[in-house]
Formats: sequence, structure tokens, C-alpha cells
Amino acid sequence: MVTIDAIRALREETGAGVMDCKRALESAGGDVARAQDILRQEGIASAAKKASRATNDGVVESYIHSGGRIGVLVEVNCETDFVARTPEFRELAHNLAMQVAAMDPQHIDQADVPEGAEANPQEDCLLQQAFIRDPSKTIDDILKETVGKLGENIRVRRFTRFALGE
Repeated sequence: MVTIDAIRALREETGAGVMDCKRALESAGGDVARAQDILRQEGIASAAKKASRATNDGVVESYIHSGGRIGVLVEVNCETDFVARTPEFRELAHNLAMQVAAMDPQHIDQADVPEGAEANPQEDCLLQQAFIRDPSKTIDDILKETVGKLGENIRVRRFTRFALGE
């Protein structure tokens, strides 16, 4: 039997819908960690289905690191302006801008690396980098989780990093 408190706790932690949390907990036999894995896998599957949808809305997020020596602009796109205004989407854009400031990626994805150029994807490609706030996840994992929560395709279109003296 899955309790309402367990559903509420899972929902607060993952941001998934109530019925999705209930189904995941039932499938996991009440094990919260397994239920989180189930929801994460569902989010990844959901993201794959939505990957071909057009992303014509979104935000341009800026981040200036303390001291004003590093600044970042990142464009993150989604399908509708409704999703672009949600706190979850704004938080994603802000986290991506901080990631770019901290890790200085050169490309968005491996597909963007010019042919013949040598690049270490875990260092040079934003989507393959470990997330600075949770190194057990990559930026691509964070994007897919957010797609699962918000129900729309999300894409990092471009970014620029400015550093004093570079």
C-alpha cells in the first residue's frame, strides 16, 4: 500500500505528477529510490519522444559571477511561452548559465565539434559535462528530467562566455 505521504514526498523531490508518483511507487513496491529511477527513466523516454518538436520560445539567461570577471549569456528554447515563464524552466536556464561560467565548455554537444578537431566531450561539450550541483548527473540528464517535468521539448541553442582578459 502506497501512502499519501510517500506520494507527496516523491512529488516534492522529483516534480513529477501525483499519478506518475503513485504508479512509480506501486511499481517499486514502495521503495522511494527505485520509484525515482522509474520516474527518471520515464522522463528520459518522454524526452526522446519530444526531441523532434520545434522549440521557438524560451529565454536568454545571463549570469555574472561574483567579482564581475566572468559573464555568460545562454539561450534556452522550449515550445511555448507558458513553459518559458515557469520557475522550473527559469531555474534550468540559470543553472545552465552557471555551468557555462564554471566549466567553460566550447560546444553544446559532440555533434557540434568540427570534424577533425580533438575534443574531450566530458570537458568540452556542455551536454556531456557533469552537472556542477550534482556530479552524478550530466547536463543532458538534467535537460531530460526537465522535459519530463514540463512536458515540452527543451534545447540549448547557444551560449557565450566572457572572461576578463581572454
